[in-house]
Amino acid sequence: MVREIIHLQVGQGGNQTGNAFWNSCNKEHSINAEGHFVDESAVDSDGNGIPEKLEKVDVYYQQTGVMDHKKESKWVPRAVVVDLEPGTIDVIKASPLGTLFNPDNMVFGANGAGNNWAKGHYTEGAELVESVLDVLRKEAEKGDCVQGFQLFHSVGGGTGSGMGTLLLLKLRDAHPDKITTTYSIYPSKRVSDVVVEPYNGVLSTHQLLENADQTFMIDNEALYRVTTDLLKISEPTYAVLNHLIAVCTCGITSSLRFPGKLNGDLRKLGTNLVPFPRLHFFNIAYAPLAAEGVAAKMTLSVTELTKQCFGKKNMLCNIDPTNGKMLAVSCVYRGMGLSTQDVDDNIKRVQENKAEEFVEWIPNNMKSSIVNCTPVEAEMDCTNVINTTALKEVFQRLATQFGAMYKRKAFLHWYKGEGMDEMEFQEADKNLRDLITEYQDKQDAVYEEEDEENDDEDDDLN
Repeated sequence: MVREIIHLQVGQGGNQTGNAFWNSCNKEHSINAEGHFVDESAVDSDGNGIPEKLEKVDVYYQQTGVMDHKKESKWVPRAVVVDLEPGTIDVIKASPLGTLFNPDNMVFGANGAGNNWAKGHYTEGAELVESVLDVLRKEAEKGDCVQGFQLFHSVGGGTGSGMGTLLLLKLRDAHPDKITTTYSIYPSKRVSDVVVEPYNGVLSTHQLLENADQTFMIDNEALYRVTTDLLKISEPTYAVLNHLIAVCTCGITSSLRFPGKLNGDLRKLGTNLVPFPRLHFFNIAYAPLAAEGVAAKMTLSVTELTKQCFGKKNMLCNIDPTNGKMLAVSCVYRGMGLSTQDVDDNIKRVQENKAEEFVEWIPNNMKSSIVNCTPVEAEMDCTNVINTTALKEVFQRLATQFGAMYKRKAFLHWYKGEGMDEMEFQEADKNLRDLITEYQDKQDAVYEEEDEENDDEDDDLN
């Protein structure tokens, strides 16, 4: 049963990473820039019928033209492209993937949000939001059984953060039973492009807490660290960073896009990874990550991949995993002929060796899935999604920077000018600080079996 996912990319950061995601998806499904299936060697096990690469391709693509997997039919992404200024959309149209997207699904304004969250959320974005929802509704109606929406956006700018969170709010009203997943690029101190990033980041997180079901956090600083340390690229461009994000997101979504020994979907991922509704922020780690010449020489095994995936170097968030405890983990392994036994043994070994790093009040908190397809850039890979209390570091940094500026009311007039109230800043700040406290509480919580037994005995005596 195909359960479709509607993809939404908002703002400049969201559109560039979204574009890289579709580029990688095309390579994995052997679909060219015109949308045609081009892998002649791909046949299913019977030698006829649907090739493995197209077995679950309907989740992200919609077929037009002749209903056959041969070249006549075209695969169009279930994607909606949104921006408040026309520049980014023009770049997408001029790119090799320009003809792949449905032109009716590109919605853009003329003025831009000027890095102002309030413009994206209340004024410019609010004018455009109905036409975007209209396109999303049409796209959802084309699917047989839509399971959810995924949003690519950056939380530091104006459009991705302001309008992206406004769309989440509206989607929650229009489709309350669907899962909303976001891939959110968080700003960092060392790589800061925008002065008002802390304001936009805190206001966005306030909305993500309430209206998103799952948020995969990507940190610019960690991306730069991975490209310079592991990929040995001394001056990475945005194209390199976006490709890195795309490889990881393809790993996360591979269990939705390809047949495997254990089927995965967005709801299963959420059920296994979100112990409390507010703690739905995830850290991503990916292996193998190595420079081109090195990658070819690496001997890959499930043990090596698992070891790398739990290492700080391979994480896409700039956090120290030892400063927190893991609440839940999901490992997606990809590769032909992977043994379930091998994966289970490694998962068990991690749980035993890293027992200190897991919270003790959730037993067996690791989920694994195996996907029977070979990734494009390696023989096998592993994508690790971790819900850890160490993520409080990212929020802590954001709250500290926000506090420093808000104390002096710096830049506040730009937001007030768009009709925002100062109370909303205080609410967002409080909500974020509450989240940090919740993470700390869960980290310090201890499972005390004996005390519970004593309490039960006391109750009986009373």
